[in-house]
Amino acid sequence: MTLIRPDLDTLPAYVPGRAIPGAIKLASNEVPLPPTPPVLAAIAEAAAAGNRYPDLAVTGLTARLADELGMAAERIAIGCGSVSLCQQLVQATCREPSDEVLFAWRSFEAYPIVTQIGGATMRTVPLDADFRHDLDAMAAAVTPNTRLVMVCSPNNPTGTVVTRDELERFLAAVGPDVLVALDEAYHEYVTDPAAVDGTALLDAHPNLVVLRTFSKAYRLAALRVGYALGTPEVATALRKVCSPFSVNSVAQAAAIAALDDAENLLAACAEVVTERVRVRDALLAAGYTVPPTQANFVWVALGERTAAFAAHCLDHKVVVRPFAPDGCRVTVSTPEENDAFLAAARSFDG
Repeated sequence: MTLIRPDLDTLPAYVPGRAIPGAIKLASNEVPLPPTPPVLAAIAEAAAAGNRYPDLAVTGLTARLADELGMAAERIAIGCGSVSLCQQLVQATCREPSDEVLFAWRSFEAYPIVTQIGGATMRTVPLDADFRHDLDAMAAAVTPNTRLVMVCSPNNPTGTVVTRDELERFLAAVGPDVLVALDEAYHEYVTDPAAVDGTALLDAHPNLVVLRTFSKAYRLAALRVGYALGTPEVATALRKVCSPFSVNSVAQAAAIAALDDAENLLAACAEVVTERVRVRDALLAAGYTVPPTQANFVWVALGERTAAFAAHCLDHKVVVRPFAPDGCRVTVSTPEENDAFLAAARSFDG
């Protein structure tokens, strides 16, 4: 007799980007810059109260986001990063093993993990030939058992986006009885005017929930804080299944300070946009297949050459993120680090 769920033996492990001393790490979509001085000051001040429990309701950050977004506080739920919110969505929507969570593949690698942890059934729909969500095929894949759909835009790891028109058609096709989560972890890097901005669709679609994070553009990956926007009903459900005190006081203070210093923090996104165009153009010139990206990374479609390419880059002291057998995701970093990656890519003959 086993005391542990036997299906955990087949649970895929989340694979973080490798960090190797002396090598350039382009595997985790981190921002190479530290938090700004006002944010660091807020972190230090909050750490001084580390002997006290954090605010269970994350009241301060919720109020600050409500003011920033012009949205009622009861429509906002804070989580320990958007990954935790994904898991909470599964817990809040799925009760039976037959309940289904639907998402594109390849997409964010946490989706299969949180689905299985929640005891639900995973259904996937392949990306189209342009490495984009095939929303028509996803709508056709919805069944009476579908409880939750994950849509990642920009898509991790391919960097492609869903347009507003596409998502509105999808929401109409799916109908109001399925919760659709639009995962916008890389929202701040989007420059395509046709790309969807989930906040603009929330009022018209009560079954839509938008996920965002402070881990990327706001440079707080280590502190783990993200948020969900939706109806009061959805936000309340997310709070009910949230582990108590999962958003710590330092994270909350840092996120508030980051919002207050957003102009300085987000100015760096423009530099990433410039570099991602340069990196993609260089890879295309070298003969690689690289879809247009709206995130802070590029996707190099390599198929069976994925592992060899990642190993070659590592030999050149550059760590990329392989997703065998599909391709490698490479963070867009500083010009110097990007040049080191491009030099490695140009010398690959596998």
